[in-house]
Amino acid sequence: QVLLVESGGGSVQAGDSLRLSCTPSDDTYWGKMGWFRQAPGKEREAIASIYRRLRTRYLVDSVRGRFDISQDNDKSPIYLQLNDLRPEDTATYYCAAAPMFDGRPFDARAYDTWGQGTQVTVST
Repeated sequence: QVLLVESGGGSVQAGDSLRLSCTPSDDTYWGKMGWFRQAPGKEREAIASIYRRLRTRYLVDSVRGRFDISQDNDKSPIYLQLNDLRPEDTATYYCAAAPMFDGRPFDARAYDTWGQGTQVTVST
């Protein structure tokens, strides 16, 4: 079973940046990788996804222009770059993986492996 390990979270001030990393234990497993977040008392929401084969990136409208998902090469972690952070970005951020490309970048049900999460806290 593949494991996903997130890192890079922390406590920052509004306007700061963070780069989150997601490292799979088996870098051949995934065809699609996504980032989600969940704030206390709120539902989990999708943020970004990347399809391995074409390096196609998807970002939800609410974070486009501030956040980005990337992978430097086939062996590197999958990154979520968070810029111009706001207090409303405070949440636990999770990466998730699926073995296949299926045209559903933001559907949490389309991912079968999840990391343990990394906390991002943004203060004013």
